[in-house]
Amino acid sequence: MNSATERFLIPGPAGQLEVALDRPSVDAPPAGLAVVAHPHPLFGGTLDNKVAQTIARAFVSQDVICLRPNFRGVGQSESSHDHGYGEVDDLWAAWAWLNREFRAVGGHRWIGGFSFGAVVATHLAQQWPSHAISQGSPPLDRVILVGLGMAEDRREPSALTPQARLIHGEEDEIVALKTIFDWATPQLHPVLVIPGASHFFHAKLPLLKECVKRTLLA
Repeated sequence: MNSATERFLIPGPAGQLEVALDRPSVDAPPAGLAVVAHPHPLFGGTLDNKVAQTIARAFVSQDVICLRPNFRGVGQSESSHDHGYGEVDDLWAAWAWLNREFRAVGGHRWIGGFSFGAVVATHLAQQWPSHAISQGSPPLDRVILVGLGMAEDRREPSALTPQARLIHGEEDEIVALKTIFDWATPQLHPVLVIPGASHFFHAKLPLLKECVKRTLLA
């Protein structure tokens, strides 16, 4: 993401996981911890995806330490793609590492995800209460779901938790806005719509960053 980004390997449930760690540059104590999940690996999704990086930048701008893992089979991460099932375990492993390494950091606990990564994040959010107890982690403050991926041939997202916040592009060509509304409406869940934005938020990344920041501060 920048010259200060640290990249290394951590233990994962199916082998080593490649991760990127970004820390706030200010001298003040960090305000919390976050993990961010990238889009679909079979369509080129990695931790370097520009939307995933934008979400991470929004977290770091709010003094949050942020970790982005490469899912299994991506980059230097070992094993192979598991269609959204093993990837939940990968994201848990990334979170558990972050929580252990920075246990002394107080403040908020966040999850962010884009597209396929947002689907994985919904399952992490649903499992959080039981997993957090075993890991000694604080409660989840919020999960930011950007461009939530939905398709018949892929794992469906889990039901939304009260902590979930949906951000979607008005002109998303991969997952139509109406599809998101049809899914979110029975759950009585609001959707923040970015006017004129495509699935990858071309020319809209600065606005996306500001929307994520507003969502964190709300």
